[in-house]
Amino acid sequence: MGKIFPIHDLSDILNTKRDKKIILCHGVFDLLHIGHIKYFEEAKAQGDILIVTVTPDRFVNKGPDRPHFTEQLRLEAIAALEVVDYVALNLWPTAVETLHLLKPDIYAKGPDYQDQTTDLTGKIKDEEEAIRSVGGELYITTGQVFSSSCLLNQTLSGYTDEQVEYFRTFAQEYPAEKIISWLKKLSSLRVLVIGETIIDRYSYCQPIGMVTKDPIIAVKYLHEEWFAGGIIAVANHGAGFYHTVDLITALGERDSHEQFIHAHLKDEVNPHFIYKKDSPTIIKQRFVDTYLNQKLFEVHSINDGMVNMDQTDELMQKFSSLISDIDLVLVVDFGHGMISSTFIEKIVGSDVFTAVNTQTNAGNRGFNVISRYPKVNYVSLNTIELNLEERTNAGDIKSKILNVAERIGIEKMLITEGKYGTILYDRKEGFIRTPAFAGKVIDRIGAGDAIISLTAGLAFLNAPADIIGFVANAVASMAVSTVGHRTSIEPVGLFKYITTLLK
Repeated sequence: MGKIFPIHDLSDILNTKRDKKIILCHGVFDLLHIGHIKYFEEAKAQGDILIVTVTPDRFVNKGPDRPHFTEQLRLEAIAALEVVDYVALNLWPTAVETLHLLKPDIYAKGPDYQDQTTDLTGKIKDEEEAIRSVGGELYITTGQVFSSSCLLNQTLSGYTDEQVEYFRTFAQEYPAEKIISWLKKLSSLRVLVIGETIIDRYSYCQPIGMVTKDPIIAVKYLHEEWFAGGIIAVANHGAGFYHTVDLITALGERDSHEQFIHAHLKDEVNPHFIYKKDSPTIIKQRFVDTYLNQKLFEVHSINDGMVNMDQTDELMQKFSSLISDIDLVLVVDFGHGMISSTFIEKIVGSDVFTAVNTQTNAGNRGFNVISRYPKVNYVSLNTIELNLEERTNAGDIKSKILNVAERIGIEKMLITEGKYGTILYDRKEGFIRTPAFAGKVIDRIGAGDAIISLTAGLAFLNAPADIIGFVANAVASMAVSTVGHRTSIEPVGLFKYITTLLK
C-alpha cells in the first residue's frame, strides 16, 4: 500500500514530476466495481500518472448507513489496482481545493457528468472552473455507467425483500428526478411555523453501579451537547426548502437562552418571539449512557401553565400581521401552554392551508389531542397520538383514521408506525402504505418534526400520496440516524439519499 499518501505529501511528490502528464480522478468509490476500473483505465490513457482522491466518510452525504465501507478500506481497495499510481484521502467536501493543491493536467469525471444539470450538488461547475484555473482541463470518460448505490442496494444494503421490492416498483412510476422536482417546488412557498422552543440537553454519562443506601443507579458525568429542538428544529428543516420561513414561538421571560437560539437558528428563518411570563425557555435534559446510547431518564426545566390572555393577544397580533403573506401555516403543538384554545380558533379560522402535529409527551399525555384543531388541511401523528384521540389502543388503524378524519374534517392524515413505516390517508386517493426505510436507529427524537416540516408543503402542493409517503419515510430515516437535532434536513443531502434509494 505504498501508493497511499497524505494529500499535502502527495502535492510535494507531484511537484517533482511536472514533466509528466498528471490525471486526477475523485469520488466516493463505496463499492469498487468494473465501471470504476474502466473509468480509471480510460483516464490513465490520457496521460502518465493517475491520482485518485477519495471522499472522507464525514463528507459522504448519501443518507443513513453510507458509506458502507470506511475511508481506509476504500483507499486500500483503489491502491490495489495496478492502473492507479497514487491515492489520497481528500480533506474537503468537493475536489475544488484538491485541484488547486495538486494542479493536475486533466480532471477526469465519469460519463454520468456529461449532463451537468443532473449534478445534485452543482459542484461540477466549480470543479471545472478550478481545473481551468490551474491550467488543466476537464475530461469526461465515455464508458458504461455502473452504480455503486444500485449494487449496494441489491447486495449489501440490509434492506428486507419487502423494501427492495417497494423501491423497485416505486422507482418505475416515480423515479428520483420526479420526487426531487416536487421537493424543488417547495421553494415557491411562504411558510409560517408556530410552536414552542425547546432546548434538548444531552448529558452523556457512564453508569458506575448501585449506590449503597438507596435503590438507584449512580452515573459518572462525562460531557454534554445542547440542541435547538422543538419548533426551532422544524423551522430549520424547512429553511433550505421553502421560499420564506417565519416563526412564531415562545421563549422564557427568564433564562431565555435567546443568544443560543439565535446562534442555532438558520439565517433564512425570520423569528417572532414572545417571552412567557414566570417561565424559563423549556429545557429537556436527557441523561444518556454513552456505551449503549441509551437514555436513562429526563429532567424538564419548564413552566407548562397556559400563557395569560395578554400574551395570547400578543401571539394573535403577530399571527395577524404575518398571515396575509403566507401560503402555509405549520403548527407543531408540544402542549406546554403556549397555544391556547383562543389562539387555535384564530389559526384554523384563517382560511390559509394549515398543517398540524399535536405531540404527546410526558408533560401532556392524554389532553393534547388533534381534535383541538378542527377542519385543518393536513395532520401528521404517530400511532400513540392517534390512539389518544380515539381513546383506545384496540381496533383497526384504518378505521380509527377514518373516524378521526370524519369527526374533525381532515383532508389528509399521515400516521407514523415506527418500524412498520407510515400510512397516509387522502380523502381522494384513499390509503397509501409505505414501509420504513431506516436500518440502524440512533435516536428517535425529532423524526416527527422532520416529517411534518416537508410533507406539509407537499400536501399543500397536492403532491401524489405515494410521494408524500416516500418523502416522509426518507426524512424520518435521516432524522433517526443522528443524535437529537445535531443536523437538519438539507436539500442536497435529501436529494442524494432519494437518488441512492431508487438506483
